[in-house]
Amino acid sequence: MFDYKLLSALAAVVEQAGFERAAQVLGLSQSAVSQRIKLLEARVGQPVLVRATPPEPTEIGRRLLNHVQQVRLLEGDLQSQVPALDEEGVPQRLRIALNADSLATWWASSVGQFCAQRQLLLDLVVEDQDVGLKRMRAGDVAACLCAAERPVAGARSELLGAMRYRALASPAFMQRHFADGQVIERLARTPAIVFGPDDLLQHRYMSSLGLDGAFQHHLCPSSEGFIRLTEAGLGWGLVPELQVREQLAQGRLVELLPENPIDVPLYWHHWRNGGQLLGQLTEHLAGQARQWLVQEQLLETRRSGQ
Repeated sequence: MFDYKLLSALAAVVEQAGFERAAQVLGLSQSAVSQRIKLLEARVGQPVLVRATPPEPTEIGRRLLNHVQQVRLLEGDLQSQVPALDEEGVPQRLRIALNADSLATWWASSVGQFCAQRQLLLDLVVEDQDVGLKRMRAGDVAACLCAAERPVAGARSELLGAMRYRALASPAFMQRHFADGQVIERLARTPAIVFGPDDLLQHRYMSSLGLDGAFQHHLCPSSEGFIRLTEAGLGWGLVPELQVREQLAQGRLVELLPENPIDVPLYWHHWRNGGQLLGQLTEHLAGQARQWLVQEQLLETRRSGQ
């Protein structure tokens, strides 16, 4: 039988990125949390954590974390069915990984009413859309919104649609670098803005234009800061269409290549045995996404699968 106090300690250390914060969340001393991890490792006969900064789960640790995530969700279902087990006033929590651009645009409007009606608390982990799935693989989150189609073992993925990105820059930047209209010819030698080292969107965009290889770029790991740097003329960037309608209408940003947007598919990954709450959220998101995301990607994927 599992000792869920030990598993909760493992989950807290990974989710809180350290023993000190895990101890605060659990209401224990740091020493007590460490002892629980050691006892868990003694019972499974191997390490469950790599003692790094932050601590990372081992392969067996990931399996245990995946189990904890699903048990939490199933316990929530049971509490709703057996009122005597329900801890009054303690809402359910869902830990979800998603990309910064979704968080900055359509996510809040899509889930706000759902969370209010079900008294659901969200613990959001922001990751680039290309790498967010690693959080599910590590057992760190119960669901993930990312660009990867293939789910991890024990999970499902559903295509919600695609976010459309456009190559934008300030009018002053355009005048400085592309006054003669030769955008594609000069693009590789012109400063770009990239979200982070794991963000390959600009690389794919350049490749689609026949421009392979290195290019000049700033790094800016903030969705809002990305827009500010672009408006300030530091570089050109690929920006979600949803995020810059006002800037485009006012002429504060202009398109480099209006005929060449790029669509990034967004897949919702969730555990197969995630309980009713996760299933209801999945159904809700599928409906809401139609209002915000480009559905051409969804239709093309469905046609290719027929």
